[in-house]
Amino acid sequence: MKPRSTIEQAVVLLARREHSAAELRQKLQQAGHETDKIHDALTTLQQNGLQDDQRFAEAYIRSRLLRGYGELRIRQELKQKGVADDLANLSIQQAEIDWFALAAEVRRKRFGEQCPDDFKDRARQMRFLQYRGFTHDQITESFKLN
Repeated sequence: MKPRSTIEQAVVLLARREHSAAELRQKLQQAGHETDKIHDALTTLQQNGLQDDQRFAEAYIRSRLLRGYGELRIRQELKQKGVADDLANLSIQQAEIDWFALAAEVRRKRFGEQCPDDFKDRARQMRFLQYRGFTHDQITESFKLN
């Protein structure tokens, strides 16, 4: 079987799911492609609209919202995926999410309608929401929004 060219391999990866440019670069480097060929392939893909970090960020945010993750966690994961901070901020703002309502919904879905009676249960629920990427204010408000 003939080895794939850099651009062919990138298209195969993009056919499966959206990737950030940094993710594609890393995967292509791991596959043994040369740095200049990777750069040329990414430039070509971006010019043809096959790879777009903004589209990736929007799709990623949607997928993480559906799984009940908060703004802080999503922002951190986008940074790890190589999305620029300003693009991540813009994409999150454009999503127009009520983070307080989402935090309350995630808490209810995981722990039920009842607010915790004792400190230990409340702390456990707060840690869960914090791990999910919600702010302290959003977490505190989630206990009030029943």
